[in-house]
Amino acid sequence: MGILGIGITCAGGLIAAGAAETLYFYGRTMKRQRAKMERTMKMAGTDWSQYAGILEERKAFLLAQPHEDVYLTAFDGLKLHAAFFPPIRENGDRKRAVICFHGYTSKSLADFTGLTDYYFRHGYAMLHPDARAHGESEGKYVGFGCLDRKDALGWIDWVVQRCGEDVEILLHGISMGGSTVLMASGLKLPPQVKGIISDCSFTSPKEVFTHVLKTMYHLPPFPVMQGAEILNRKLAGYGMDECNAKREVAKAKVPILFIHGSKDTFVPTRMCHEIYDCCASPKKLLIVEGAAHGESYFKDTKAYEKALDEFIEDL
Repeated sequence: MGILGIGITCAGGLIAAGAAETLYFYGRTMKRQRAKMERTMKMAGTDWSQYAGILEERKAFLLAQPHEDVYLTAFDGLKLHAAFFPPIRENGDRKRAVICFHGYTSKSLADFTGLTDYYFRHGYAMLHPDARAHGESEGKYVGFGCLDRKDALGWIDWVVQRCGEDVEILLHGISMGGSTVLMASGLKLPPQVKGIISDCSFTSPKEVFTHVLKTMYHLPPFPVMQGAEILNRKLAGYGMDECNAKREVAKAKVPILFIHGSKDTFVPTRMCHEIYDCCASPKKLLIVEGAAHGESYFKDTKAYEKALDEFIEDL
């Protein structure tokens, strides 16, 4: 075999290897049946065992409260599920509701088990949707905020219909849910949406996947990201950087509270600063020292609730 033949063979081998890496990574991250919560928790590195007691206590209280399963048909025909909790204490003449968006590979209630105590105490009704391709919601491919932000509009309309035109709504998201609410901030939101809280959100699927490939898979982003982009446009219907939280908050009109842990290695804290710097609406920032991914509320509950109190008071 000549040099040209060897070169062609090597190039073909590299292309095949790149394709294999792309399919492997894409399948593990984007497809419902292969994206596993256990793997995500391991990669995030947060030690949840230290909070087992309070989580069990609050989960038991939460599930003992009156609630119901509700359903919504998404813009593309998927059947989406959520759990709705009416308020358990009076809040004067004001109607308040919070829509809680969970993180990647999680499901309704799971990421907000701790925070439900805060919202119960402050007289909020709560809606906890399952993101598409998560929990009891339909869907084969994860929306990573890019599609979920459109689903959020549907859930906002549902809350308005259920609670009344005079309801005051907060959008609160953690991790992928945080990115969902930030990406939704650039849309034309109903006037009932008064504020957005984003906890440990990423900028875009492309940027967080590039970070994960480098730091956790020890792979270069090329050609995996380019292949994933092509696959995702064809299979899931959106590009990996089609919606970027940095670009969306530059159009935001609703006040936003940004929260992130200083020790987050899964979604680096720099992403929070990048998004915050781009935000055009009134904004506040809380960096919780020593908190890993999604841990901020438990790491410093006092600071987290104080930030919520001040943000909501300003609204």
